[in-house]
Amino acid sequence: MQRLTAENVTLGYDQRVIAENLSVEIPDHSFTVIVGPNACGKSTLLRALSRMLKPSAGRVLLDGQAIGSMPAKKVAKTLGLLPQSSIAPDGITVADLVARGRYPHQGLLRQWSPEDERIVVESMTSTGVAELADRSVDELSGGQRQRVWIAMALAQQTPLLLLDEPTTFLDIQHQLDVLDLCAELHENQGRTLVAVLHDLNHAARYATYLIAMRAGEVVAEGPPAEVVTAELVERVFGLNCQVIDDPATGTPLVIPAARRARTKARAAATAVQGLDGLWGPGSQGAAAGLRAGS
Repeated sequence: MQRLTAENVTLGYDQRVIAENLSVEIPDHSFTVIVGPNACGKSTLLRALSRMLKPSAGRVLLDGQAIGSMPAKKVAKTLGLLPQSSIAPDGITVADLVARGRYPHQGLLRQWSPEDERIVVESMTSTGVAELADRSVDELSGGQRQRVWIAMALAQQTPLLLLDEPTTFLDIQHQLDVLDLCAELHENQGRTLVAVLHDLNHAARYATYLIAMRAGEVVAEGPPAEVVTAELVERVFGLNCQVIDDPATGTPLVIPAARRARTKARAAATAVQGLDGLWGPGSQGAAAGLRAGS
């Protein structure tokens, strides 16, 4: 049994259902990336896996236990979360914010220790924010703040780390820096990472396991080399493309078709849909012939 799983969960907000009977298993010691179009349920699934969202049906299991029934501190010692948008208290310094990652390890009989201090310093050093320790988080750029939040998650020292769109609002260099850091955590420390990413090429380059979602369902999952195909990209994202080997890494690289080719493909698809609607249920053979002819 994998350490983190969702079994037949139904997820949503108020009366709006995002996903039904959804099941996933996060491979241990993997760098798993969840991809899919906007509003497909990626972040909703991550929220459920992190115990931030309670399923209306089914259950999320952490080490074989229903995560919703576990004490909050026990979960926090095992699973860390970097949410999509984080707000720091006014005036807090970088060092103080990162130190909050040690909260799950504190108790009546265990207060702040030299070990806690060492872990905080190491977390800031590994994310490149040690020189910012005395700065107010409010003064930092978006990229710097994101690295500080990652440092806080690292200071929590959990074997499982969940990141919801960790590269949002970052320029390309900082996106790669954050993903390189995630890859190092996975490769050098053996941590299990689960991230939601928008960039499919980044996902294919860094992930060891990919989960592709559309409309609240898992469409495909597995190693990127097996999952990322032109057919899958069109099915999930509606994008006409080619998939080639990345010359730098050998991982799948998605090359969108030129604008004119995409326009032509959309026009052909619209024409086929119109014929389906005009001719009714008995027209599938003719529509299929038109697709083949296009």
